[in-house]
Amino acid sequence: MHRRSFLRGLGATLVLPSAFGCAVRRSAERGRSAGRVERIGIQLYTLRDAARANLEGTLGDIAAIGFREVELLDSLSNFGMPAARLRPLLDRLQLRAPSTHIDTAALDDLPRLIGDAQTLGHEYVIVASLPEEGRATLDDYRRWADRLNTAGEEVRRAGLWLGFHNEPWDHKAMDGQVPYDVLVERTDPTRVRLQLDTGNAAIGGSDPLAYMDRYRDRYWLFHIKDAPQLGADHDVELGKGVVDFRQLLARAGSLAEKHVYVEQETYPGAPLDSVRRDYAFLSSLTF
Repeated sequence: MHRRSFLRGLGATLVLPSAFGCAVRRSAERGRSAGRVERIGIQLYTLRDAARANLEGTLGDIAAIGFREVELLDSLSNFGMPAARLRPLLDRLQLRAPSTHIDTAALDDLPRLIGDAQTLGHEYVIVASLPEEGRATLDDYRRWADRLNTAGEEVRRAGLWLGFHNEPWDHKAMDGQVPYDVLVERTDPTRVRLQLDTGNAAIGGSDPLAYMDRYRDRYWLFHIKDAPQLGADHDVELGKGVVDFRQLLARAGSLAEKHVYVEQETYPGAPLDSVRRDYAFLSSLTF
């Protein structure tokens, strides 16, 4: 065999495995199913005015749109409906309430909070925000982190999780540090889990994707909220702002044990119309 022929044959032999590997990768990519949010929830604050006027009717509207989970508002006493009355209503509408938002005052009466949470089928009780007088300094955030750790230990003993939800002001730098980072890094992940509000991070001037990368394993719940730009003073309907939900949800890992809630606080028209469009956006999103 001529040397040139031998080298041509050898070259073909060396190229074939690489080409085969590319073909396998392409085949695998074609066969990989796109990610979707299988259980879409909604934070009830999105329809707060309607819920205040008629909670039963509002929950019926939520179920009719296609939502299967709703995050309740212990912080607003669930608009006056006791847990023992609310649970049968949720069951009739085939709605689950995996979590609720609480104010920090609820930490002073954990037996009451835990009892209602168990009645309603919650897995999480989420501190919605810190009181204004309790977030003036970084040391305030450190003290609250310690308080969350202590309360979280008791909540865990009841089979529940305590969580923390970010607000825009948590992302405003203070003395060269971001208060949210200070609190998160001081809380114990075996006692306290996190809920990422994507819109609040953006409104606070932070990139939600950067936070997903930084604290990915600590985020177990999400408020899917959009904003027109980083640092804006309001939110917008999903898909009409700057948050890249496809990338964000792709980085979230398996959503089987996590909870994804639509939330919108300002609207271009009727809130329920925005909610329908938000649901359509998220239910059709692949990642």
